[in-house]
Formats: sequence, C-alpha cells, structure tokens
Amino acid sequence: MATFSFIIPVKPDGFVSALGPLRLLEETELHPFEVLVAEGCSPSRQRNTAANDAKGDIIYFLDDDSHVTAEGLALCAQIMDDPLVAVAGGPSLTPTGDSLLQQLFGSALSSLLGAGAVRNRYRASGVTRSTTDKELILCNLAIRRNVFIDSGGFDERLYPNEENELLDRISSQGLKLIHAPGMAVQRSQRRTLKLFIRQMATYGRGRSQQTLIAGPGTITGFAPLLFLLYLIILPFLPFTRLTSAPLFTYLALVLSFSVAAAITSGSLSRLLLIPLYPVMHLSNGWGLLCGLFGGKRGRSDTCGNAGLNIRRIKEFGQMTW
Repeated sequence: MATFSFIIPVKPDGFVSALGPLRLLEETELHPFEVLVAEGCSPSRQRNTAANDAKGDIIYFLDDDSHVTAEGLALCAQIMDDPLVAVAGGPSLTPTGDSLLQQLFGSALSSLLGAGAVRNRYRASGVTRSTTDKELILCNLAIRRNVFIDSGGFDERLYPNEENELLDRISSQGLKLIHAPGMAVQRSQRRTLKLFIRQMATYGRGRSQQTLIAGPGTITGFAPLLFLLYLIILPFLPFTRLTSAPLFTYLALVLSFSVAAAITSGSLSRLLLIPLYPVMHLSNGWGLLCGLFGGKRGRSDTCGNAGLNIRRIKEFGQMTW
C-alpha cells in the first residue's frame, strides 16, 4: 500500500485550512499518510526542504486552502499503482459558497478564452488521461518521491511556474503525467479584483522567467503580451480595417464567450465577464513583460532560508494532531 506525504507551504505562522479535510481523511483509513507544514517565505525552497524530509512513497503537494477528498486520494493511489506514472493531479475547483466575484474569477479561469490550454486546471472535464504540465496545478499535485528527488526538485529561482519546469523535466524522461478530474480539490479564488490582478500578473511573470531558464514554450502562452503590445502601438497606427481587426475580433470573442457563459449558467451576472476578460489578459501580459525584463530570478530567491521551518503535523500511525 502506497504511503503519502502531504506537503503544505505557508507563510510564517500562516493558517492552514486544508488540515480540516486532512483530519477527515484520517478517519477513512484509506492510505497511511503524514502531513508536513513548511513555513517560510520561499515556496519553492519550502517544498524542496519538506520533500527531502518526507517519508512517504508519494509526495502530495497542497496549498494551505486546498480541500482534498477521500475519493480523490483513493483515485490517486489507484493511478499511482502503474509504475510508469510519475505524477498525478486534478483540478482546483471554485467552491459554490464563494462570492459572486470569486465565481466570476473561477468562470474566467476555466474558460477557453480566459485561460486557453490551461483551463482544465480549474474545471473537472473529461476522463482520467495522460497529460502535460498545462493541465496540472501545484495546489493539487502528487509526485513519486524518488522521481522528485532524482529529478532535483523544484528550481528555486522560480515562483510561480516551478512545477511546470519540473514537470517538463520529468516528462522528458519518458514518465507519465496523469490528469484526473476525479482528484479535484476545492479552493477559493482571490477575494478582490486587486488580488486577482496581482495573481494574473504573477502568473505571467512566472511564465516569462520559466522561458528564460528552460527555453521557449508555445507562442500561445505569450498571447496576452502580444495583445498588450498591440494596444500600446495601436494609437500610433493609421486606423484601418487591417490595424483594427485584432481589436474588434477580440471584443467579439469577449462578448460571445460572456453571453455563452450567462446562458449556460442561467445567470446574467456572467455578463460581468465582459470587462473581466480584458483586465485578466492585460494583467497577465504586463506580468509577462515584467518577467522578461526582470531576469531569471523570481521572488522565491530573495528570501533565503530566513524563517524556514518544517513542522510534521501528523506522523505515520499517529492519530492525534
């Protein structure tokens, strides 16, 4: 029977709401597991340090607010029975109890227009399948410990996108990456528009820094940056059908996707996606631009080991927390 090490990075003295669902998991007695909470200000380093201390066969990375289920853990264990599978993960879903604004953020992230190839990180769609890093997300990701260690763990210069760079390395070894919708966790979206804008910009910065470190990926990942640059130079161009076509095409897509979301959900509130899509894409584009000029070192590299503390909240066989 596979054993699991749940690793949860938090800021110093951070609250871990994910511990509640993990306590419930203990009552199911499905699989032995331990829980390590890694406190610090450098998430990539925190996860690497905790992984080195972990004793389980499978390292299961969660965020401090990722609510995992017994069904998801059982499915993960079943998938990992295949020795060729190195990584298994599922989506991060927006809880129904989130606010209207958070629901809108979740809707944008799970749509083709909003997030493109990575939208399945935020929706439970399809069946269990082989995948790439585009469908996997670090707040709900299980990796064989020996594969993680042998691959060198996360590049600590990266935050975020450290998992994407690692998953590319693992995939290049011929090992399988699996996306399982049934492994979904519940995780709330950002509470305010300001925090969502910061999140999108951070994702863009991480993508650029990953590109500087590991080489170019697909051009679609830089589409928000290209659109931002287009809008910057548009006022200096003659206003013709050719120069205005990208703008009007984009606006038509925003309108059609927003109306479709309103119809599908049965809620006119989804029409608020009309202004949200541009805000999302331009924030991401700005982050991509800043990342390209910011060099290879992300925020994770600036904190050193200050305040790094690994707490084993639950040990194997321990029934009290």
